[in-house]
Amino acid sequence: MSEKAVWKGSALLGPVPPVLVSCGSAEAPNLFTVAWAGTICTRPPRVSISVRPSRHSYGLIKTSGEFVLNLPTEALARAVDWCGVKSGRDVNKFSAMHLTAAPASAVGCPLLAESPVNLECRVFQVIPLGSHDLFLADVVAVNADEALLDAEGKLHLERAGLLAYAHGGYYALGRQLGSFGWSVRKNKKPGKKGPGGRK
Repeated sequence: MSEKAVWKGSALLGPVPPVLVSCGSAEAPNLFTVAWAGTICTRPPRVSISVRPSRHSYGLIKTSGEFVLNLPTEALARAVDWCGVKSGRDVNKFSAMHLTAAPASAVGCPLLAESPVNLECRVFQVIPLGSHDLFLADVVAVNADEALLDAEGKLHLERAGLLAYAHGGYYALGRQLGSFGWSVRKNKKPGKKGPGGRK
């Protein structure tokens, strides 16, 4: 094992999923990038995002109590970065990035049509933490591109080409190493033997 450098405490967690968060209204849609987003509960389905109170989108979400998590693909990498450094106070990010604000099914703010998966969210609690406030929200609807579904309607998220973010860099997801539970899964039963003891 190699020696470890010891630093003071830091929020150095990675990789994390960068998300494009849409908020505002159909008339004045806004889009901004959040790297600190996560799942906090499955029943009911709930997520969180951490947002600086100084950001333009903070006030929009605080007022409406709604936002949409749009999962970005490799094709959206430039938009993810651009929307993270530009302010909606100064520019319409949808127009500037040639993106489409589409109506959501359960919330009043728009979703990003170019994103393959959209999680429509309704805030139920805001927790001030320091530099950021934590928005806790119920996922009230999920939109998924039909291209990600198989004939039985099962979602294949690995087809989407989603992004990861780690220590200031954007990355494409690599090869799959396993699936949930594979480390404890029992070996499949051997097939039936045919005549002569052969399978």
